[in-house]
Order: sequence, then C-alpha cells, then structure tokens
Amino acid sequence: MNFNIVGTISEVQIIASGKSIREHKRLRKAYGGVRWRKLKGIASIRLANGTICLAELHWYEAHGIGRKETKIKRILS
Repeated sequence: MNFNIVGTISEVQIIASGKSIREHKRLRKAYGGVRWRKLKGIASIRLANGTICLAELHWYEAHGIGRKETKIKRILS
C-alpha cells in the first residue's frame, strides 16, 4: 500500500532486536548493517487516495542505514 508519513512518529517502541528478528539474515544481505531493530510507532499518514488518518506503523532500522520497509499494521482512526 502506498502512503506518506505526515509529521513525526510518536510512541516508538522496540519490538525485537538482533537475531531475534525473523528477517535478520535477509536484512543484512539486502541493506548491510549489523544491529537491526524492529520498531513500532503511531503516526499520521496520507494514503494514496488523499485520506489522512492515524495508523500504527512497523519498520526495521539499523544505525547508519536508517528506516527501511515501513508498513501499516492497522488504521487507528
């Protein structure tokens, strides 16, 4: 699903880190990096049809590489 993040992500929490991430090997192969973390947070997003809503997002992040593979887990409002 195509979307853009509007503003900042709040209530950021670490879900998993290091080898406890199921996709750890794939992330290292695709993007490099050593210490990957899976995080979640809440942000306002703009969907492809122009609707702005609040959603819970999940993504992967590593130092020096940044946020990768952001996805919408659920729409909150």
